[in-house]
Amino acid sequence: MTGYQIFWPLLAHVALVYGLYALLGLRRAKMLRAGSIAKSDYRENRDEPAESLAVKNCLANQFELPVLFHVCCILLYIADADNIVTVGLAWIFVALRYAHAAIHVTSNDLRYRSPIFAAGYLVLAAMWVWLAAWMVIS
Repeated sequence: MTGYQIFWPLLAHVALVYGLYALLGLRRAKMLRAGSIAKSDYRENRDEPAESLAVKNCLANQFELPVLFHVCCILLYIADADNIVTVGLAWIFVALRYAHAAIHVTSNDLRYRSPIFAAGYLVLAAMWVWLAAWMVIS
């Protein structure tokens, strides 16, 4: 591949993370204004209200499996193993992360969230398999 196409999905995921930080701040500010929690309660986050806890957990989730995604994309680029298929898989992974996050911060229904997570897990596994195969055949 030519250019930096593999990095656009990375940037899209970074945008998701920044959006989740903004949402967390908005939800916490709303609860502070409503008086349902004191500012000092956020110091250790032991009693995070459910409304912001879902966003906080979703945000933490963006630094688990997606870390492997970022590493894989960078390695695909370095190894010159990025192609239209890997870029497509990267976009699918990011789209699934957006869907997962949307469910996580709204209904948080595991009937929908879990299959989307599993699909992203498999897409990322395919990216790693491609990278490994590329290194073997190159």
